[in-house]
Amino acid sequence: MLRLKGRNIFLRALEPEDLDFLYELENDPGIWEISGTTAPYSRHVLKMYLENAHKDIYEVKQLRLCICNLEGAVIGLIDLFDFDPKNLRVGMGIIICQEGQRNKGVGTEAVEILTNYVFSVLGLRQVYVNVLEGNAPSIHLFSKLGFKKVGEKQDWIYSNGSFKNEILYQKINR
Repeated sequence: MLRLKGRNIFLRALEPEDLDFLYELENDPGIWEISGTTAPYSRHVLKMYLENAHKDIYEVKQLRLCICNLEGAVIGLIDLFDFDPKNLRVGMGIIICQEGQRNKGVGTEAVEILTNYVFSVLGLRQVYVNVLEGNAPSIHLFSKLGFKKVGEKQDWIYSNGSFKNEILYQKINR
């Protein structure tokens, strides 16, 4: 666990006690656009998900961690997805739940911690992120941390009656 601790936050595995937090987050239509969700999740489905959250990234090809402040309160989630050990790459996503917690360095620290984990523990060559073109805070975050814009997917996300472009960023561990 010490590897996943920063100056102001730490990352930890999901626990059964996170059910209410996950229920609120996953059922927030405001984030469905970035999560690809199209319908609400029941507590039962999320409880079953939590019961399997302990599975190894090599088995389920993903890892979801809670972002916690030093007092232990959950303030967001950070994910690894589409884990590809053959090609040594993985996707990353992050959400800081409360507006008041954003733009205070939490996302920067969480991405730094998890990127270091990806490169030093998992031994991967690259991490990539997908960011909607209008998401200035995320574009700033990943650019500042050395992720390079490598492409743009045109009309990639259909939301609220229109298409949005998605930008692909990657960070390569050279």
